[in-house]
Amino acid sequence: MNYNTEILSPTDENIEKAGNLIKSGEVVGIPTETVYGLAADATDPDAVSKIFVAKGRPQDNPLIVHISYKSDIEKYAHDIPEIAYRIADKFWPGPLTMVLPKKDIIPEVTSGGLDTVGIRFPANAIAQKIIKSAGVPLAAPSANLSGKPSTTTAKHVYDDMNGRISAIVDGGACSVGVESTVISFSGEDVIILRPGFVSKEDLLSVADNVIIDKGVLSEMSEDAVVASPGMKYKHYSPKANVIIVEGEYDKFLSFFEKNYSEGVYAMIFGNETTEFPYPHFSYGKTDSEQAIELFDKLRMADDMNAKTVYVRCPSKDGVGLAVYNRLIRAAGFEVIKL
Repeated sequence: MNYNTEILSPTDENIEKAGNLIKSGEVVGIPTETVYGLAADATDPDAVSKIFVAKGRPQDNPLIVHISYKSDIEKYAHDIPEIAYRIADKFWPGPLTMVLPKKDIIPEVTSGGLDTVGIRFPANAIAQKIIKSAGVPLAAPSANLSGKPSTTTAKHVYDDMNGRISAIVDGGACSVGVESTVISFSGEDVIILRPGFVSKEDLLSVADNVIIDKGVLSEMSEDAVVASPGMKYKHYSPKANVIIVEGEYDKFLSFFEKNYSEGVYAMIFGNETTEFPYPHFSYGKTDSEQAIELFDKLRMADDMNAKTVYVRCPSKDGVGLAVYNRLIRAAGFEVIKL
């Protein structure tokens, strides 16, 4: 179906309109604090299937279910460990998703055929209002064409989804900028399946042991079964060839000088822009700034018709791990160590 995609301001009337569209089985682009999502009724297989069609997304990639009350977790998951409640008390509402055994109310198309489901209570006030207005949990993966950089503004969503979905609620730029941290549990151990703004260090304030899954930093095989979005396929990629370069600034500059030609750009840190003499764009001075700016700058690479982008390697600690995780997937795991 070819839609006349509307952009809606977040008035009470338009939030009710968005809720009604979702109730009627349509897909709506909505803001969250992490990235914009493509929201549909998570309990309606036909509606969820429209998300996959709009994104061009592989059917075995699970979707995250968004709720508007902490207690709703018990409507959609069972055998919830005690530590999950402690983590919810500390980090919800917020950019954290918990993977738990699903109840039958969540169809397999939403869970990617798995017997688990990722559940999140977003902090964004507009997202909360839309969930409440719709009266159903929302399956809401990032609102981009599959494989492209995620969307952190309504304009990004419109660029990818015009004609593919019924409406987009414009809630301004996202405050976090990378998708939620996704965790699962093994006894009292917490396993990070996808890093995000809630870091390993944050989780250690509640859990005694936090493990980073090998899939966070390593490429998964094509036949691997994954419990979290963003683990398996090449993601977050502009048309340009993205290559991460590890090394100090002086070595990076020397490397770039040797490899520079027309259509080649550098993506450097925000405090390095005044002295860098070649075509470039920056993506923040701190981990948190880099998370906010990352997807916008990867999309900018396409706007500038970049052929290759050499990216300064971020930190792998705290929120930096989330930035690095997105970049290695955008780069197809191509990393040059100087």
